[in-house]
Amino acid sequence: MTDTTDRSTRRSAPHATAPATAVGAHDGSSASRPLAPTVDAAARAALDRAVLPLRHPVRWIAATVVLVLLLNGVETLFTNPAWGWPAVGKWLFSPAILTGLQLTLVATGLSAVISFAGGVLVALARLSRNPVLSGLAWGYVWLFRSVPLILVLVFLYNLGSLYPTIGIGIPFGPQLEVRTANVLGDLAIGVLALSLSEIAYASEIVRAGVLAVDHGQLEAAQALGLPRRRQFVRVVLPQALRSIVPAFVNQVVGLLKASSLLFYVSLLDLFGVVQNLSSTYPTDIIPLLVVATLWYLALTSAVSVVQYYIERWTTRGSARALPPTPLQRVRAAVRRVGAVRPGGTGRVAQVAGAQRVVASGTGEGAS
Repeated sequence: MTDTTDRSTRRSAPHATAPATAVGAHDGSSASRPLAPTVDAAARAALDRAVLPLRHPVRWIAATVVLVLLLNGVETLFTNPAWGWPAVGKWLFSPAILTGLQLTLVATGLSAVISFAGGVLVALARLSRNPVLSGLAWGYVWLFRSVPLILVLVFLYNLGSLYPTIGIGIPFGPQLEVRTANVLGDLAIGVLALSLSEIAYASEIVRAGVLAVDHGQLEAAQALGLPRRRQFVRVVLPQALRSIVPAFVNQVVGLLKASSLLFYVSLLDLFGVVQNLSSTYPTDIIPLLVVATLWYLALTSAVSVVQYYIERWTTRGSARALPPTPLQRVRAAVRRVGAVRPGGTGRVAQVAGAQRVVASGTGEGAS
């Protein structure tokens, strides 16, 4: 009886040791190689298995409601004859509108450049340790942030009544005087008023950007023995621009819209031309307003595009990789669509990549 039991035990021993051999395959034994076709087939099966996306019913319902409302709004734009789209096409590129648009661009561009340069100077004065400079800068910001832009425009427009001549020289002594009307024309008054008001806001934007720079950067520049001017121009300002650019471009957009107030000081900018044409052609009031809206939308969009590329340029050195441009995103989306297309090369590349990963993993286990 005992001999029969021993023979049966010896007969079943090879089968008992087979799982141990399979387990030992992961420990680097040569028996792991026959498992490669099995793992390869499993990888193919995993790639062929359909992936079920996570369901978001509430999100899709909300998107559907918003899309329906948007389509209804778009429908009213083209079915309501009161919008007067033929008249919009007639006035959109008319010489009078383009002349007003040119004046808007000139006034906004000059004011933006002057306000940024003046904002940097006022911000430096506020950050100065000199109490006179910091006090005067604070008073300037307080004054022009408190007074509405329309009041600044009206005061400057009537400056000739307050001061018929403008002089510079020794206080209470001889001065060089010129007539105010000869110095300040209508465009100069408009640009000066916009710049004086925007400098106050731009200085706070620049000051906040400078204070946002890590103080250790300035200490490192001082340790290198750089002059104070070079510390600001080469170390502080480039890093501060990352915080300054978005906020200042937002101010430029506001400046573009604020230029419509130039109409009240006899400057026929885009809005002023639209107002004059509306009084001359009362039946085209709505189309003319639509024309002004379209041009302001186009200008704001152009400023936003410039802002995007300036922000992308200022992020150099702070990011490992620059953010992709809109064109690069479109190309990447097209490539992704081609990769998931049935029978496309992307699927073959995925299978081949999975096979290489499985083969490399098997080889590492066998070595």
